[in-house]
Amino acid sequence: MSLARFAREAERLALHQDAGAAALAERVRRVTEPLTGDERALDAGCGAGALALALAPLVREVVGVDLVPELLEQARRRAPANATFVEGNVEKLPFERGEFDLSGCMRVLHHVVRPELVLSELGRVTRPGGHILVVDQLGATDPLAQLERDRFDRTRDPSHQRSLPDADIRALLEMNDLVVVRNEIGFEERELESYLDRAGLSDEERERAAALAPGPRWQVEVGWYLARKPGG
Repeated sequence: MSLARFAREAERLALHQDAGAAALAERVRRVTEPLTGDERALDAGCGAGALALALAPLVREVVGVDLVPELLEQARRRAPANATFVEGNVEKLPFERGEFDLSGCMRVLHHVVRPELVLSELGRVTRPGGHILVVDQLGATDPLAQLERDRFDRTRDPSHQRSLPDADIRALLEMNDLVVVRNEIGFEERELESYLDRAGLSDEERERAAALAPGPRWQVEVGWYLARKPGG
């Protein structure tokens, strides 16, 4: 989804986010525990604030960063007092080194041309001994199969770049000296019509995307990675 389309569909995306907020909050709590409640956290590429809002009850302060003002406005409407949202680029975060105890991104890596820059920035702004949380849909290990999946996702959403397989995400974390301490891989069910609805496509765009879809229903692997930055 282009930035302009993200802007147009901000309210629809936020409402979809609301429907899964309780389940997401419980999973974030479980994956990130134990937290003391005194942490400063970052949600990079926050969109309408899904990860930031899930973290807010668990930490002292959470900051969300995104490029789309309309999505940030949706996040602010839902934000508690300890959550703030600012405009910024995940590949060049507007923060100093080591400002955060916990930094994360959710469903961001497959939208960026250079995901290694995102993980490098998350590592930079996290203090030694702090943690980085990465959540994203995973690519297939078969490169030809993944080419077909990416072709469909890119037709539905031109901002899609490439879904990384588990091994690639682990390699990028390791390149930044980030040590995975918790990892979960699960499956999400996707239904074609509702998935296309969320993209705000024209009739012609919808027809092109539907012709490339894996089927009326399919499963997508989603990886959760909690990594520790050495030191501290």
